[in-house]
Amino acid sequence: MNYSIETNPLETLKSDLLIVGIYSNQQLSFAAKTLDVVTNGLLTSVVKRGDIAGKLNDTLLLNVVPNSNIERILLVGLGEQKPLSAKNYRKILTATINALKKLKVNSVAISLTDCDVEKVDLTWKTRQIVEIFEDGIYQFTECKTKPSDEITLKNIVITTTDSTAAETGLAQGLAIAEGVTLAKHLADLPANICTPTFLAQQALTLAGTFDAIETTILDVADMEKLGMGSFLAVARGSREPAKLISLEYRGGDKNSKPIVLIGKGLTFDSGGISLKAGAGMDEMKYDMCGGAAVLGTLQAAAQLNLPLNIVGLIPSTENMPDGQANKPGDILTSMSGKTIEVLNTDAEGRLILCDTLTYAKRFQPEVVIDLATLTGAVLVALGRVPSGLLGNDDALCNDLITASETANDSVWRLPLWEEYQEQLKSNFADLANIGGKDAGTITAACFLANFAEDFRWAHLDIAGTAWRTGSAKGATGRPVPLLTQYLLNRVHA
Repeated sequence: MNYSIETNPLETLKSDLLIVGIYSNQQLSFAAKTLDVVTNGLLTSVVKRGDIAGKLNDTLLLNVVPNSNIERILLVGLGEQKPLSAKNYRKILTATINALKKLKVNSVAISLTDCDVEKVDLTWKTRQIVEIFEDGIYQFTECKTKPSDEITLKNIVITTTDSTAAETGLAQGLAIAEGVTLAKHLADLPANICTPTFLAQQALTLAGTFDAIETTILDVADMEKLGMGSFLAVARGSREPAKLISLEYRGGDKNSKPIVLIGKGLTFDSGGISLKAGAGMDEMKYDMCGGAAVLGTLQAAAQLNLPLNIVGLIPSTENMPDGQANKPGDILTSMSGKTIEVLNTDAEGRLILCDTLTYAKRFQPEVVIDLATLTGAVLVALGRVPSGLLGNDDALCNDLITASETANDSVWRLPLWEEYQEQLKSNFADLANIGGKDAGTITAACFLANFAEDFRWAHLDIAGTAWRTGSAKGATGRPVPLLTQYLLNRVHA
């Protein structure tokens, strides 16, 4: 969609539809009061009739607006007349876009930035409009011969009194929304299309679009020379060649250390020899959501010209039960030299990530953040609301928590205590790749911590948040908003 900022008075506005708010005590928002005067008390009369109560997320469409340049009005319930929480503001925007999708309208103006929202500014409110509207209209139609019902909405005008703050929010919102859309689209593609080679090509395309991004693709031979025995053991079972995708965004000072983002890019996970149950296995195309989110975040950073140096690393392969696949009981030698006993081939994400963490050391990173659909255990612990957060540096973890609160892309920190390392002991190797049934998310992170001892590191387990299941099945694009906000906070620190 096309977005623009409008600072002219509402009484001069011409629009197919204007969106304003109403509170549950039947009080109009500031913009609604202005519109009520312009329409000779139309909104007051509608409210008095009781056609809309103003409860949070209520919507009411007025199809006829006499003597006005505005053809239709959409009233949106704001709930109790007090500052909205950030979550409730996002809820009313979601209700708004859901109502708009049902209408045959081309252009709308939205006057909801006048709502008071706790602890946020106009830049944030403007950004949320773009993020939520773009999320709301997203459709995956690439593999359909008959696309879903077309959404006619094309133009959004955001009305405000401060164009500078709103334009900043618009730029941030577009960058984040487009990064999320890229991540969602790649994740929603089936695994027979989105292979490791395909994912590598998307990284090359990104480098071709932005001069500040340089992409390098390491193939199997390159990884063999580096001694990535753990990564390559997972790849052996697949006929699709593995790739280690490296993107370098150079927006900061030449000598400043980079922020390294590592995203698990397993384009399909059958479980390998430790085969998964058949029900729901189709969703294992989403095991590359971490890699897709790294691409989306790098695109957002480049679009915003952030003055930072960022490295994106995406280890990409499939996990398949071929005759050459690694087996339970196999012992692997990682790039770090540490040996790993494979007790379950379905715990493969940590096997490709550990070599990538070792590889990350060559960039002399300031911090390393990995993101992976790593464990089903995180769903048991946290459900599908927050991503799991673990790490070896309190300051880094606290920075991510702060960013998550601003971005409304929530995380919850779990402990990484040394006692959990006991569960990874092996009689035959330096460590085992699983720690038993207890604390699965924590022991997975403990495994990775063995390969992140030389830098400040945080791990995001996004297995519960990277996609939705059931009738609303589809990728979410998380944690692109969180990571982009973390980068924005670094710029403004």
